[in-house]
Amino acid sequence: MSTDPGTAARGPSHGEWGLYRGTARKAVAPAGPWPAAPPWRRFTGQGSASRPADDGGEADRHVGDVPGAERIPNPREVDMVNAAIHLRRPLLVTGEPGTGKSTLSYVIARELGLGPVLRWPVTSRTRLADGLYHYDAIGRVQATAAGDRDAAGETDIGRYLHLGPLGTALLPYDLPRVLLIDELDKGDIDLPNDLLNVFEEGEYEIPELARMSGSRPEVVVRTADHGGTAAVTEGVVRCREFPVVIITSNGEREFPPAFLRRCLRLHVDPPDFARLGRMVAAHFGSPDKVELDALIGRFLEHGRQVGGLAADQLLNAVHLSVQLATSGAYRADHDWDELLRSIWHPLSPDA
Repeated sequence: MSTDPGTAARGPSHGEWGLYRGTARKAVAPAGPWPAAPPWRRFTGQGSASRPADDGGEADRHVGDVPGAERIPNPREVDMVNAAIHLRRPLLVTGEPGTGKSTLSYVIARELGLGPVLRWPVTSRTRLADGLYHYDAIGRVQATAAGDRDAAGETDIGRYLHLGPLGTALLPYDLPRVLLIDELDKGDIDLPNDLLNVFEEGEYEIPELARMSGSRPEVVVRTADHGGTAAVTEGVVRCREFPVVIITSNGEREFPPAFLRRCLRLHVDPPDFARLGRMVAAHFGSPDKVELDALIGRFLEHGRQVGGLAADQLLNAVHLSVQLATSGAYRADHDWDELLRSIWHPLSPDA
């Protein structure tokens, strides 16, 4: 590593700097070797949690799956994702609706081979416990009353505990999971501060299991992965590798300084003509009989007129264009214009 201060000032070389390249190319195997964590961000989770090898096509649905149609890497994005990986810190991604903030998590998971994204959508009613785990106490009481007991005369509490996305992400994986906390700014005002301790310590306690750890030190519970299970020891879930946490925000409100201090920040600008073209190519390739350049140009112009559009609104228009072109259905220009206006409705009610 060069010690020239001028080299440090110019920034890292991507060949040495990190695993993430921002192309969304599918990984043949999980990325490695994983960079060492700073001493203050090293965690000691014991045991070994297994993640699903296949995401069921989820990343393809979000990113596209046409071979050879790679994303155009954004240098700022690449640097911030790699910095978040090196520092084991959440990445707070801001920007207008529809600019691809949530999609970034699927790009990272696919490119680094980290398995399915654990998605936690936040609403005004979301609390920290919703992301960690859910305990069906009523279901367990009903099972006990019905005589559903094991050889020791107890019901299997693990059948009534279900880890949430955040809770699953903190299991002791050899390589981290990707966790998407989507639209945190829509959540309760206390939620960002409630997350701080979990992010700092990389662990949480399940009191229902901790109380019975003397008689049952290990309990197998369900996880947020479809059909997934994991063993929890003495009621504590502790990570081994801090997850790659992507937090999105549409800027509807500010977050507390203590929360912002523990996050890295990335602002995503609306995609330009070239990036939109690559996005369309990743989903459609090069469809015949559709003037993609003209359609993308029209999309950008209409977006400027109405204060912005979401990228998936362009994909909707391309899909309909392909269907009309391949079906041979005739559409008068005014009919097509009216259809586009319906698809490309403004994101803001004030537009």
